[in-house]
Parts: sequence; structure tokens; C-alpha cells
Amino acid sequence: MRVEFAFLTPGESFFPAGRLGTFCVRIATNYKRMNGLGKESVRRVEIGDDAAGQRIDNFLARILKGVPKSHLYRILRSGEVRVNGRRVGPETRLARGDAVRIPPVRTAMPQSGATPPARTMRALPVVFEDSALIAVNKPAGLAVHGGSGIAHGLIESLRASRPEDCFLELVHRLDRDTSGLLLIAKTRPALTALHAALREGEVDKRYLVLVRGRWRDEKRVVRLALHKFATREGERRVRVDDEVGRKAITTFRRRRLFRAHQPPMALLEAELGTGRTHQIRVHLAHLGFPLAGDDKYGDFAWNKALAKEGLARMFLHAWKLAFRHPLSGSPVALEAPLPEDLARYLESLADEEAAGA
Repeated sequence: MRVEFAFLTPGESFFPAGRLGTFCVRIATNYKRMNGLGKESVRRVEIGDDAAGQRIDNFLARILKGVPKSHLYRILRSGEVRVNGRRVGPETRLARGDAVRIPPVRTAMPQSGATPPARTMRALPVVFEDSALIAVNKPAGLAVHGGSGIAHGLIESLRASRPEDCFLELVHRLDRDTSGLLLIAKTRPALTALHAALREGEVDKRYLVLVRGRWRDEKRVVRLALHKFATREGERRVRVDDEVGRKAITTFRRRRLFRAHQPPMALLEAELGTGRTHQIRVHLAHLGFPLAGDDKYGDFAWNKALAKEGLARMFLHAWKLAFRHPLSGSPVALEAPLPEDLARYLESLADEEAAGA
């Protein structure tokens, strides 16, 4: 059950409009109401299960989207935000039943065209959904969240298309040019449980990749530490670095060789033992087997040749996910077939192989 909350003026008493239940406040998207707040308006929110355990600064950032973090910290330091009538610091964690006083805060009106394109999300393939989580088959070219010049990503559009879902958070991420399975939590307990499973290596994540070269091993476990750094232009990069890098493990399994193609190519299954940024791409590049279409770590001249052959994107697809359900504990196994463009290119390689046999 949802709890509705009223905007109060001085002298009014606070009564929840319903019994305590799942916390659901869509303050951030209601720009019109937010901009209409006067200095006399104060909100008081009672914390439900979805916000329990969250830091107060992160809680405010979630429900007051568009408000600069510097302002959020200012109203915390000044005591304008109170929990159960007491001043709190930004690191304070909320508990179920806490009463949070939120002062009036103004946000800028959204610019024309700034509303996330909800219509895009209606066509997004949903592989699995229940009351705790959603698994979608993300297309290549779609960022999972906004930022770095991207106005709206998958999560913002998903929230816009599902106003009835008051909690939607990414469980993990995929690169913009990577297609395949992506998990979104619908409750905070589900998000916390899935994050714990990821940290403990209890989520089986497998990808399909196409590389250049004659991959000889049927199975190969790669253990190469990875280090993140920024270029002079500010671009995020990753390199193999045994001294300062973090442990990274990828298990590759050969699925098919394409010897007739020049240069030869191999279709591999990549199983992640860890979840480092660009892990598969950097491991393959370091081993001398660049990923087809990789415009960051791959072979740029080869990528141009591949584009002429019909492969105009990176061949990296999040193929399978297996894990225990975050609430019931029952096993969940998901699979997303190769997108049409990647499947079509593989078919052309297979035809070439058959013709050369």
C-alpha cells in the first residue's frame, strides 16, 4: 500500500493519508508543484521499507531531483532537514517509521523537450518481471542513465513510462554500445540483496563476443588486474596494471572459429568472475584478440573494414544471467538472444565458412 503525504503550512498537523507501506513519492517529476512551493510550505515524509537504510543525503537527492547537491548539504548543515525532530548529518541512515521534515525547495522548470521519451521504453523488450525486479534486453546505442551530454538514459525513460512504480534503480550497468540483459530493482530490499550477490560473485553473467584471431583454447581463465585512469582529454580508460590495478577475472570459452574469413575470427563466451569497468574489452585487447567493433580498445582500421562488411557496432552482448531471486531465493535463469544485426553478421561468416569448406 502507498502512503500519501500532504504539503503543510504553519499550524497544520501532520497525518499520513494512509497506513504505513511502501514509500512512494514522485516529488521530483512534479515540477509544476515544486515550483509553486512558497516559503511557508514544508513537507513531512514518513519512511517506509523502500527508503529504510538509505543515507539521508542520498534520500534527498532521489526525491529532489534537479536540486544541486551543494544545496542539499546546505539545508542539512543548517538544520532545515530534520529526522524525528532532530538535526542530522548527511551520513545519517534512515529507519522505517522515521519522520523526515523537508523544507521548501525550488527546482528549475524543465526545458522544452526535456521530458524523458516514455514512448521509447514501451518497445523495450522485458525478459522478466515480478514485484521485485525487471530484466530488460537493452539495445545497443542506449545509455543506461543520463550524463556526459546524454539528457536521458534507459533508467530515466523507464521511470517516465512507469509512474506507478515508485522505486526503479539500476542493479548493474552496461556500456552504451553493449546490448543484452540488464536488471532493474523495483524495491530497495531487492536492490540491496542483488548488490550483495554481485559482490559475493553469486550472479552468473555471460556475454557473447566476436574477436579477431585464431583462439586456440576451448577454455581460458584470464586473471589480469585492471586500473582505471583518465586521459588528458578527460576520457575514462582502463588498462592492465598488476601493481595498482584491482583483481579482474574473465573465463573465455570458444564457441566457434571462422577460419575462412580474413583475418580469422572467433566467437567466444565470456563469463565474468569480477565486474570491472570494460573488463572483457581490456582483457581481450591485452591478449591480442581485439573485440570486433570496439572503438576504444580495438583495431580502428579493422573496425572500418568490418563496417563495410555489415558489422557497424561493437560485438558485445550480455547473453545470460543466473542468480537467486533477491526475495524468494528461488533460482532465476535469463537469456537474451543475439540482436538481429549481430546474428545476421554471424550468419554471413557461417556462409563464408561453408563455402570455403
